[in-house]
Amino acid sequence: MADASRHDRTARQLRLLSDALDTGRLGPVRRLINTLSPAEIANLLESLPTPKRSLVWGLVDPEDDGEVLVHVGEDVRESLIAEMDPDELVAAVEDLDIDDLADIAEDLPDQVIEEVLRSMDRENRDRLEQVLTSLLTHEASTPINELIDDEQSAIAAGTGEREVANQFSDHDWVSAPVVDENNILLGRITIDDVVDIIREQAEHQALGAAGLGEDEDLFSPVGRAMRRRLVWLFVNLCTAFIAANVVGQFEGTIDKLVALAVLMPMVAGLGGNAGTQVLALTIRGLALGQVGASNVMILLWKELRVALFNGLLMGAVLGLIVLAWFRNVGLSMVISVALTANLLLAAVVGVTIPLLLKRMGFDPALGSGIFLTALTDSLGFFTFLGLATLLLLG
Repeated sequence: MADASRHDRTARQLRLLSDALDTGRLGPVRRLINTLSPAEIANLLESLPTPKRSLVWGLVDPEDDGEVLVHVGEDVRESLIAEMDPDELVAAVEDLDIDDLADIAEDLPDQVIEEVLRSMDRENRDRLEQVLTSLLTHEASTPINELIDDEQSAIAAGTGEREVANQFSDHDWVSAPVVDENNILLGRITIDDVVDIIREQAEHQALGAAGLGEDEDLFSPVGRAMRRRLVWLFVNLCTAFIAANVVGQFEGTIDKLVALAVLMPMVAGLGGNAGTQVLALTIRGLALGQVGASNVMILLWKELRVALFNGLLMGAVLGLIVLAWFRNVGLSMVISVALTANLLLAAVVGVTIPLLLKRMGFDPALGSGIFLTALTDSLGFFTFLGLATLLLLG
């Protein structure tokens, strides 16, 4: 409900902003923009095509520039920074909290970072330099005696983002101290930082399955978007040829029983959808550290049983439909068996692909869906057409 409310609010703001831009009068646009919070401005900027985005960015109150840069995605941030001169950038980021500055530091020109460091006192400069090499996030300097909590567990500076999020979830923390290898306090991580991590992970899983990065600009230049997507489209093209080759091996069977051509997308499509469900669960389990060598076979056995029961049920329903449609008992039996077999295959693939990708050193979320679809299509076609060849035309 909260997400729907946020989406409705963004859509309304975007509509008002577009109407104001269309009038050509910048005064109403400026007033509208500067009634919004930096996070809302960032969300709107990401929703605008590049020409309008540049115009609106120029109307944002300079005092909000730094916070807006923190909230936009990496691609959009890069394009906004490219429109600013060094003095504007220094003015925008020099008053940011240390943790926010650390988040965007890698996107800033070296000369801007150097200027910001020169403007800091020694303590904050040392803290920022520590953050840029070893610490996820922390706030500006606070007296140590105000931070000491003997009962609060500390997080090591080198701890990964996912592990940090897991610890916050497990212990219901609002904040946690961060220490170096000598147990010296470096700063702290707060719950708002963890919320950002969780959101990024969710976006990464959703977009990664399609081979996209979570920071990709909605209105990025055509050339950049094309290059990023082309690799996975090429992979998809290769896998499509594999599926087409499988179908081609049974050309004679399809010629003799044209109904097979009508029905085989059902087998492949249902298998792909079932596999996607298993894939999503496995990737989430890996991300949360819930899936490993100790329980992967238990997970696989569970998913095989789910696939078997669903396959038998859906196979029976589809078989009855085919029987009523084509009046062919053999064809009805073939598609029932083929569907059950493909759902079982989808369960195996959905569990094993992320694990194999992780073992090979790749991100399990990246492109898993493409490989899943390739296998469920190819083997689904092979099973269905192979059984039809053996049982109906053999």
